[in-house]
Amino acid sequence: MSYEFTLIEGDGIGPEVTAATIRVLDAAGVDIQWRPVPTGAAAVESHGTPLPDETLRSVQQTRVALKGPITTPVGHGFTSVNVAIRQALDLYVSLRPVKSIPGVPTRHENVDLVVFRENTEGLYSGREHSPVDGVVETLRVITDRACRNITTWANEYVRNEGRRKLTLVHKASIMKLSDGLFLDAFHAVADNYPFVTHEARLVDDVVRGLVIDPSQYDCMVMENLYGDVLSDLCAGLVGGLGVVPGANIGDRFAVFEAVHGSAPDIAGKGIANPTALIHSGVLLLRHIGERRAAESVERALFTVLERGEVRTGDLGGTANTAQFTDAIIAELQQS
Repeated sequence: MSYEFTLIEGDGIGPEVTAATIRVLDAAGVDIQWRPVPTGAAAVESHGTPLPDETLRSVQQTRVALKGPITTPVGHGFTSVNVAIRQALDLYVSLRPVKSIPGVPTRHENVDLVVFRENTEGLYSGREHSPVDGVVETLRVITDRACRNITTWANEYVRNEGRRKLTLVHKASIMKLSDGLFLDAFHAVADNYPFVTHEARLVDDVVRGLVIDPSQYDCMVMENLYGDVLSDLCAGLVGGLGVVPGANIGDRFAVFEAVHGSAPDIAGKGIANPTALIHSGVLLLRHIGERRAAESVERALFTVLERGEVRTGDLGGTANTAQFTDAIIAELQQS
């Protein structure tokens, strides 16, 4: 089967890691035609905005996009491109699987977690104003619809992927109405999934527990701000943002992305590590039903990292982006 998907190359090292990912997906035997669209810093120069309407239209038409890291310009009234994409396309699920990678040394072994972050509301709704000089108010929006959407999606994932437990991360002891609404929705939805183990824990307790022993958790669902912080914390348990995948998923559209920064200091030098976006490409393949290809890519990626003979500089090696990508493709072809 052939596909046509949107390609958002991003800024900084974005074009380099997206090119590497496309090479790997092509080597896996999946026929994908890519439709590049302007986004980020380059789009500001050509369109006056980092997120042109044609970019959103393309994702709506192709349903799926691969996205490199994007830098939102500071000032000039520009809002976060990432937040704007999620809200415009109602990508209410931020999916962040976090798994120990063979050959990448970390403090904890056999980490295997999944973070589900509500992606469209909370403090990231972008509703701020200054009522008087020296005072800023930020509105934290939580709706029952969004809470039920994300908790239902998380339960479906747990059941369909053979996971065992879903933990709601909250602070309803303090924010009794907003987090209380999320807690009520979580328990209401949980009643439809009797074979999933459910628990609700305070966010500060979860943070402490993750640092001490992440094996006590399996899958975790939470609102936007908690999810932003905890997903990055979990990434740190397995080697950092440079090795973990990310996806933003809604009922109709999905954007698979690198969750690390655009690293402008090394852009154009050909030394960027494409692991995170290749790993996100694995999520993309699973999303469209190409599971055999997804497993092949993940296995090849992990094999190269475990051997340690070809690694980029951030992981202690000397390989450049092309050499690392070549090694993964060679492993794919051999297996």
